[in-house]
This record gives sequence, structure tokens and C-alpha cells, in this order.
Amino acid sequence: MGTETRVAVISMIITKEDSVELLNNLMHQYSGYVIGRMGIPYRQRGINIISVVIDAPMDVINTLTGALGRLDGVSAKAAYAPV
Repeated sequence: MGTETRVAVISMIITKEDSVELLNNLMHQYSGYVIGRMGIPYRQRGINIISVVIDAPMDVINTLTGALGRLDGVSAKAAYAPV
């Protein structure tokens, strides 16, 4: 039997535009797990909001969320679908 996967949404708020290239590079590394991505620039506040839906093993979701959250100016949290 294969590794169990979960569906999750990783929500990010980006306050430093310098981190966007690093964020995109990181997302590319995990692109095989990505179901969809939505980005919204909020120009009045000078921030960007990104939501990424993934289907991946828990350790992959946690690793990706942690790596994104460690980028300067990026806040990242994951919400999981029920099993």
C-alpha cells in the first residue's frame, strides 16, 4: 500500500517582494503535489496573498509549510481537509 496523502490548503501572506522568487522556486520543487494555486495582490496594503491546494503526505505538507514560513516576509499556515 502507498503512502497516505492528505489534501491541504497552504495560505501565505507575503510582505516582502524580494521573497517571491525564492517562494516560487520552492513551490516548483513541490509542483508534483500541487492541485491549484491562487494569488491575489492587495496593492492598498502592499502585500500578496497566495493559497495553494496540495495533495501530499503529511511530512511533505509540514516540510513545505515550514520552509515557506521561514522565508523572510512570508507567513504560511496549513489547513487540512478531514481524513
